[in-house]
Amino acid sequence: MKNMKGKLLGIAIKRASREPMILVEDAYVTIHNGIENDYKGSIKKRQITVLAREAWDEACAQIQVKLPWTSRRANLLIEGISLIDTMDSVLRIGDVVLKINGKTTPCRRMDEIAQGLMDSLDTHWRCGVKCSVIKGGKIAVGDVVTFYPAALSQENI
Repeated sequence: MKNMKGKLLGIAIKRASREPMILVEDAYVTIHNGIENDYKGSIKKRQITVLAREAWDEACAQIQVKLPWTSRRANLLIEGISLIDTMDSVLRIGDVVLKINGKTTPCRRMDEIAQGLMDSLDTHWRCGVKCSVIKGGKIAVGDVVTFYPAALSQENI
């Protein structure tokens, strides 16, 4: 798999568990705290969660419900890059570099939103990926997202 390019469509944070997602146009990302003002940013292997728009659309189509991407409660929405089987790969968004630590696991809360959503998201990595921050900086909606496969050394990113 070669480098792929996509686009950052959305940024969302939440200040505490079960709080509503807050959409922002740009955000600062740090190695220690993930996305500024997001309460999960200090969890090292899950500082930032990333969702692919195409995967979200597939999950919603499977259960025949159209939902906003923030229902998934991920931090970033991207398009143009498949996240299937991307463990140990890297995403570069603007100056920010994220290491993919694996797929996220949908929780029961997804079925509270729409019956069957949890199972639909659990298929083909549709629930997105959890990432840690390798290099911080500022990101903004519209930034180019570049995917680097796991086999590529981080020195080249």
